[in-house]
Amino acid sequence: MHITTTDYAVASLVGAVGVIIWRVREGRSAVTLKKILIPPAGMATGFSMFVVPAFHIPWSWAIVSFLIGAIVLAWPLLATTKLYRDGDVIMMKRSAAFLAVIVVLAAIRFFARGYFDKLLTVEQTGALFFILAFGMIARWRAAMFFAYRELTRSQNAEPAAAGALDVES
Repeated sequence: MHITTTDYAVASLVGAVGVIIWRVREGRSAVTLKKILIPPAGMATGFSMFVVPAFHIPWSWAIVSFLIGAIVLAWPLLATTKLYRDGDVIMMKRSAAFLAVIVVLAAIRFFARGYFDKLLTVEQTGALFFILAFGMIARWRAAMFFAYRELTRSQNAEPAAAGALDVES
């Protein structure tokens, strides 16, 4: 099967639009642990691709790809994602910069993939970009998990502190 540049550009555009729609919808509803943890857990099933020899890549490439995703490319997602308490629920504050971040990340991925497709097989390029994306999502969702835990911990501590103050009064 031959994938043309046009096929790849259309698929990239559809993917970017899908992420934008998903993120806008996600920002309108309460954040839960399930909503934080299920996406990386579901994405982790993609590691089954490495059962097929065509997707095998050297460990050093995998580690570098994961680190680039987790350190460099996760940073814009971390910078544009803020959780806050709204009454009894945790919400995600939408950032005006998020759309620009998604467009820039999609452009980086598009042009980098075009370069790597000339050096590697389509399967190896896909494997590298999967690991890169997993590193990005894992770090972003881990940060969200810790922020969520901190917000819920402070909620649980407030009633106990208020109760203690009432006893002393």
